[in-house]
Amino acid sequence: MNTAPATLLRSAAELEALGRAAGARRAVVMTMGALHDGHATLIRAARAAAGPGGQVVVTVFVNPLQFGEAADLDRYPRTLDADLAVATEAGADAVFAPSVDEVYPGGEPQVRITAGPMGERLEGAARPGHFDGMLTVVAKLLHLTRPDAAFFGQKDAQQLALVRRMVRDLNFGIDIVAVPTVRDPDGLALSSRNRFLSAEERSTALALPRALFAARDRLAAQQTLHARARTTPEREGRAAALTRLGEARAAADTQAVALARPTVAPPAVLAAARAVLDEAAEADVPLTLDYVALVDPADFTEVPDDRVSGEAVLAVAARVGATRLIDNIPLTLGALT
Repeated sequence: MNTAPATLLRSAAELEALGRAAGARRAVVMTMGALHDGHATLIRAARAAAGPGGQVVVTVFVNPLQFGEAADLDRYPRTLDADLAVATEAGADAVFAPSVDEVYPGGEPQVRITAGPMGERLEGAARPGHFDGMLTVVAKLLHLTRPDAAFFGQKDAQQLALVRRMVRDLNFGIDIVAVPTVRDPDGLALSSRNRFLSAEERSTALALPRALFAARDRLAAQQTLHARARTTPEREGRAAALTRLGEARAAADTQAVALARPTVAPPAVLAAARAVLDEAAEADVPLTLDYVALVDPADFTEVPDDRVSGEAVLAVAARVGATRLIDNIPLTLGALT
């Protein structure tokens, strides 16, 4: 790991002058600053991928194109000195922290990346134009940093999917690497916005990971039931025999296995999550749900109720007090069938 302080770069010219050894891999981690251990995990993953002879560049830029309201932009934390320390400790070689004028020298760009239909779903519907602004700055930063690979957290799953789509559709020739969500011991996904939560608000916000984990557990239990149904014949006859013998609980379990159908998995997953979120909506400090959806990770369309197999993402967004939080968990339907 690099032990020298990360070099602070403020201009594209300084970034160009950074250079790199012939054949060395460069990995980039894009952030808006206010770095926490989730970002540090991304940087460490980038460091491992780049290798001891490679180079890791962390970008710190609060992109105005991603904010729908000026108040949200002004409220976003700026902690560059602390960010440099986190980046250095995690193994970054350089931190590129340009000004808005450096990134957009002529003002807001007239030509932008458009996120397309995927960018209008879920987060895109809640924050119109957000993903267009995100993709525009990601494209610019990829051109400026010229990495071999870029590392993104799975917590921003829709952002990750859109960046992958942009890189593929527009032939960027860059590897996009996903890194699993990092959580605090209480389960809350690490986010720069968590610092705005009071103790009471944080207690309510824990409903987000609890809802996701409840859905995951419901899916696992149901898929185990389906697997038993597939491997054990004549369950209905067995249930009748057990009933005659007075084994009511065993009979009920056996009949449940016999009647199990994999097509109920998506509704059951959503129902388990909504039960937790509905309870949090009644808390003294209530949670206000924006959405909870089970979606295809490739395009973020909703998974149909009769889907029996394949990858999915359970995504949730909600407000607690003045703070809006997002979270998600990857799921595999039909994993045990």
